[in-house]
Amino acid sequence: MLERPTAAPYMMAMTSPRPFKRALDRLSHAGLRPTRQRLALARLLFDGPDRHVTAEQLHGEATVGNMRVSLATVYNTLHQFTAAGLLREVVVEAGRSYFDTNTSEHHHFFHESSGQLMDIPGDSMVVANMPSPPTGAAVARVDVIIRLKDAATA
Repeated sequence: MLERPTAAPYMMAMTSPRPFKRALDRLSHAGLRPTRQRLALARLLFDGPDRHVTAEQLHGEATVGNMRVSLATVYNTLHQFTAAGLLREVVVEAGRSYFDTNTSEHHHFFHESSGQLMDIPGDSMVVANMPSPPTGAAVARVDVIIRLKDAATA
């Protein structure tokens, strides 16, 4: 018995998701105007598993992907995404930041010699005996970075 497709090929092409739909939806939900450069960078950041990236790394990926975007634009866009809640900035030392696509509550291991940043699930660590914040202030978030070095040098 010969089976017929459930929809004509032209209908299937029309109903398949647009390549930028996921990035477009994220930007729209965050209230950001989906410019060409924001869409391209959002696609690099969010069309895969969660990860940690520096502005320089993202700029390099954009360059390899033939996206014409300056390093300054990458920095500005990363900070806009962070302000909109799409990313978390993780400052590991003065002048060295990573941008994390995982915005859930969690902490990090930072390997000092390799520069690798790894997630620690939020529920696998307990921060106890925190001091009370000063009068008029409230704790917004607690970020723990556990710094690692090679076992041979420990």
